[in-house]
Amino acid sequence: MSVTPEAPYGVDPKGRPYSDKSKIVAGILQLFLGTLGIGRFYVGSVGVGVAQLLTCGGLGFWALIDGILFLTSNDRTDKQGRVLRG
Repeated sequence: MSVTPEAPYGVDPKGRPYSDKSKIVAGILQLFLGTLGIGRFYVGSVGVGVAQLLTCGGLGFWALIDGILFLTSNDRTDKQGRVLRG
């Protein structure tokens, strides 16, 4: 794992910098508070967070699926396009 000023948390195997945000924290927030869009606000996706807030997380279905995807996917990114650590 190489650490540079552009990637203070290192890079993934594909060379993409890691985020300061955690996919585990984002997933847990989304599972428990996803109807309020909290997981999306955490990673910087304000627009999607507001949409989830206004729709109660797609009546809970969108929030549940989004939370599971945060926890299982290795390609989720933050607002700056950095891969979530986890």
